[in-house]
This record gives sequence, structure tokens and C-alpha cells, in this order.
Amino acid sequence: MFGKILIANRGEIAVRVVRACRALGVRSVAIYSEADADALHVRLADEAHPCGPARATESYLDVAKVVGLAKACGADAVHPGYGFLSENAAFAQAVLDAGLVFIGPPPEVIRAMGGKIPARERMRAAGVPVVPGGREAIRDLEEARSTAAALGYPVLVKASAGGGGRGMRRVEDEGGLEAALERARSEAKASFGDDTIYLEKYLSGPRHIEIQVLADQQGKTLHLGERECSIQRRHQKLVEEAPAYGMTEALRAAMGEAAVRAAKAVGYVGAGTCEFMMDSSGAFYFLEMNTRIQVEHPVTEAVTGLDLVALQIRIAAGEALPLEQADVRLAGHAIEARVYAEDPDAGFVPSPGPILAWQAPAGPGIRLDAGFDAGMTVTPHYDAMLAKLIAQGADRAEALERLAEALEQFWVAGIKTGIPFLRRLVSTPTFRAGAYDTGFLEAEMAQAGSILAPPRALEETARVVVLGVAAWRAACDGHGEVDGAADGGDAAQARAAQIVRVTLPRQEGVEVEIAAEAASATVRLRVGVEGRTSELELSVAGEPAGRPVDGVVFDVRLGGAALRISLVRKKAGDFELGLRDRVVRVRTELR
Repeated sequence: MFGKILIANRGEIAVRVVRACRALGVRSVAIYSEADADALHVRLADEAHPCGPARATESYLDVAKVVGLAKACGADAVHPGYGFLSENAAFAQAVLDAGLVFIGPPPEVIRAMGGKIPARERMRAAGVPVVPGGREAIRDLEEARSTAAALGYPVLVKASAGGGGRGMRRVEDEGGLEAALERARSEAKASFGDDTIYLEKYLSGPRHIEIQVLADQQGKTLHLGERECSIQRRHQKLVEEAPAYGMTEALRAAMGEAAVRAAKAVGYVGAGTCEFMMDSSGAFYFLEMNTRIQVEHPVTEAVTGLDLVALQIRIAAGEALPLEQADVRLAGHAIEARVYAEDPDAGFVPSPGPILAWQAPAGPGIRLDAGFDAGMTVTPHYDAMLAKLIAQGADRAEALERLAEALEQFWVAGIKTGIPFLRRLVSTPTFRAGAYDTGFLEAEMAQAGSILAPPRALEETARVVVLGVAAWRAACDGHGEVDGAADGGDAAQARAAQIVRVTLPRQEGVEVEIAAEAASATVRLRVGVEGRTSELELSVAGEPAGRPVDGVVFDVRLGGAALRISLVRKKAGDFELGLRDRVVRVRTELR
């Protein structure tokens, strides 16, 4: 076994590798850019070293710098995680040339499977079915028209390099082909430095199913069953689960055998994933092979009981796989939801900034793989994923209920996140039934009145809570007692009624009469809105003895209704309130 491993990555996957190293008794080494000096993976690793400026090309993507750090710190091996240099054959070769071990497949395997066009040809030769499509790169518009006509519309224009939905465009008819070619080439060049594209037949109602494989250096290759990855937005995965809906043992065995055949055909070593598209008849077709650990590997770990990252490391250290194919058993069900720092109500644009509160969910069958915590800052320099929430149960129904409850518990304040959108997603009838395909999410979002659409108005209870809490905090600020009154004054002491004008988005300002009465762990608010008086009870969430004015996340009661709300002061009179379904920006004026 290795004595020390350098982790050439950041965020939650770097944290995941640190924990695997710790379980194996191996020292872990983190690297960090200037933007990540206080990152969670830096705090948790046994040692950490700076790797350059915030710009990834000058830090995490600088091959010479990363390999130099690995040698300088005395590491025996390098784990690339996913993203960044994980599927860069030149990086893997540089690690080997430095006398270190690359925890992944050999460079020649990465090269063989890195380009989709040559990879498809290898799979054809190995007898693995591939999606019908062109066998060569598209050189010009006329060639594209000819190929598309032979395949039949709709078709997909796809980049040969990279992944993640970049450089991919669906084309419905010949009229849209030229523009799709230009956009796909441009995006592929910008993302991967390679504008090679090809055409592929678009499958109607497809499901995205992937098979996890493991292969040791002694020649043994196994598959660990499938993952359903059809909840996608713009070809990027949001939710994954294992096992897949309606999967039979016979179909699982056939797909697993195809994935093993694909891995053996290129001499694969380590943990990898074969991705397939499956049509409504159960016919499946090879898409590509990811020559690294996948973001969604935890759902496979949950249903197999195996630690895939630890097995990756053991295989790289020369150990044989400790099980046979017959030993692989799937038990229960697991669902993973990716949580990003983004604003679902504004087209999912990234939402960088400081994390003022982070309340992680917990409970039976709940796992959270996170790269962030309270007090940290999400920068605009890297991928916006904050965490992966995994729920496991005896069956899909139990896993789904646990996921829904965990999403209710999960609160992040200070930035916008995809958590409210995920809460709505898991309540949709189609998702709850499990019978969805890759087109479900975007089709559902496009429907008028869909529960996935951004909520446009607050229901009355939520509106009163927002108005009351915003007015209360404005009144506190107006008395110079912001952030807990460090001079010993109590912002929640009873006072004469205050009048605050509160303005919600797209609404006229409302006069709110607010009076506060302090209790040992709560503040009782009397809120007058438009001639109606309501009584709210406000307490710091998770801290029953806390002083509410010190908090960021609160539990609020209005009669029999209970709401959780986050409250962030952006500037004087300007607040951001997070509710179950949305984040509301409000303006207040003390009258």
C-alpha cells in the first residue's frame, strides 16, 4: 500500500479521497489554488500545498506544477478525482514518468476512450452495440447533410472530445443543421481545445443507463450493476439512482457483460464507467466510457456495500480484487441529488458568494458528500457543485421518502442553491413513479403550471411570515442592534410598535406594524398587515437556547403552520429571505 497520495483536485471529490485515504491508513496531500486556501479539503488532508492562482489553467490544470508538487512532497501516487486532469492522458503519462503511480487506467487507455469517434469504432470491433451514427468526423456542411439524411432526423451533433453535454446539439430538421454545427464546434473548441464533431441518431424516449466496472492488474474485470442517470438538464445529470427502474436480472447481466467486454477490449485497469442509451424496447447502445471515478459513484457504493475509491487505490497499489462477479449483490435502493450553488428561478445561473449558514441533513440512510461548510465562500472560478445528497432505503419508496425529508432539512443561506428545485422535483408524480426518460425534466419544466416552474407568488401564510420577519429585522437594525447587539443590548426586548414599509418583488410596498416581545429562546412578533394582526413565534433553527437575532436560519410558527426561513442582510434595508421554495429579495424602510 502507498504511504502518501497527492489528490490533484478540489471540492467534494477531494474530501472523498481524503476520507478513503484515512480509512486505508494512507497520508493524504491536498493542493489548493489561491481561491481555495480555506477550502474543506485543505482543512481535512494530512498536509496541503499551494498550486497557483485561482485560474484553473495556472493551478489545478498545470501538469508540470501538479506533478512537481507530488514529487516534492514525497507522494507515492496521484489520485486525479473527476474533472480537471482526471482524463488527461498526458497528465497520467507525466505522473508515470516522474516515477509515481497514477490512480487510474494507463495513458493509452485514456487516449483510446477519450475521443468518442475512435472509442465507438473500438466498441464495434469488440461486438458492443453503439448508437447508429457517423463513423468519421464531419468535415463540412454537405457531408453533415448527407449523413443526417441517411440517419433520419432528429439527430445529435456531438463533440468527439470531452463530455458533460458540452458541444452537443439536437437537430430536428435540415434547416437547423448549419447553426447546430457551428455552435457545437465553437463550444467544443472552447471547452476541450478540440472542435472535432460527428453525427449520431437521436433515440426517441431514451434512458441514460451506466454500468460501473472494476478491473485489477491481474486481469479480473467485474461490473457492479447499473445507475439510472436520466434526470438531466441540458445533458447534465442532476439526480442518479441505483438500481434502475424496471431493470430485469437478464437485462442487467447483458449490459454488465457488454461493459466488461468493452473494458477488456482496451485493457482497462481501475474504476470506470460505461455509459449506454436504452430505448423503450430495452435495446441498449454504447455512448462512451468515463475513465475515472464518477460523480454518482455513491449510489453504487450504497447498494453494493463496496468502497469504490478505496478499491481504486488498492488496485493501483497492485492488489487483486477481493471478490468475484458472483459475489456482487445489489441490496435496497439509493438516490443521489446534486446540490449546486445556482439560482433555479433565474435559469440556473451560478450563485457564488459567502455561505452564512449550512445546516446539513441527517438521519437513517442519509449520506452527504460535501466540499463546503458554513463560513466558506463559493468562488466563480470552478464548478458550482456544493455537495451530493444520497438517500438509501430498503426499496425505492423508502429511499425517496428519506431523500425528500433530507431536502427539507438541508438549508444553505447566503447564496442561492438548487435545493428548492430538488424539493419540487422529488414531489412530481412522474419522478415518484420512476418511469422517466432523459427528456422528462426539460419537458416538465416547459409545461404551463408545472410544479418545477419558479413559484411566482407567496401563499398567504408565507407572505405574512416574510413581511413580519423582514420588518422585525429592519426594526432591530433601526435601533443599532444589528448582529446581536455586541454592547449587551437585546434587540428582541419589547418596544413600542414600529412601522416598516416592506417591498416584495413585483409588488407594491406594504406597511407592516411590528412589535417584539422577548422570551428565553424565542421572539414573539405581533405583525399587522393590511388591517389583519398575526402572531409569529421566531427561534434560531437547531439552537433552542439561542438568541434569535444572532441567527441566520429560523423556525417560525404562525398559528398551526411552521416554516423554516433563512434571513441574510445584504445591506441597509435590503434583505434576502430563503423559504422552502424560493429565495425572496426584499426592501425595507423604517417609518
